[in-house]
Amino acid sequence: MIGVNEEQAIEEKLDRVLALLSEREPATGARSRAKFWALEGLRERLDDDAGDVMLLGAVGLPTGETYDWQQSASVATLLEREWRDAADAISAVAHPVRLAILHAVLSGVRSTAELAQLPDLGTTGQLHHHMRLMLAAGWLQTAGRGHYEVPAPRVVPLFVVLAAALP
Repeated sequence: MIGVNEEQAIEEKLDRVLALLSEREPATGARSRAKFWALEGLRERLDDDAGDVMLLGAVGLPTGETYDWQQSASVATLLEREWRDAADAISAVAHPVRLAILHAVLSGVRSTAELAQLPDLGTTGQLHHHMRLMLAAGWLQTAGRGHYEVPAPRVVPLFVVLAAALP
């Protein structure tokens, strides 16, 4: 049997737990505000109600290279722009072979000869065709004779595209 003092202590603890629970955000699937630190920082800097979008990341590659990047764009400005202008850049990475090439380059396979030896990339001519499209769209750049790299301003955006596209 529980004594009066023990019962009162249990009720006080229960009251404290209920008070703490009532202070929490509703369980609507929304995440805790602490997890949205980047979003909160962006909101503090907004100039208009249309909002901004931001890409940011701190990337460490298997090659030892690191990239810290942030980029933002006004939604109002993006809505005013001609979206068709982005088609070439988007389509340059919207192909399984091109994604495999970018994956290989970011993993350290940098030379044309090494890339040509990878399975499922096709003939050397097909490899050059894919690389030419990615060079023109800015997803690859030359890094010396016969060697390629993903330009620093494209590394984090590429990972953002992958994060958005992969389940």
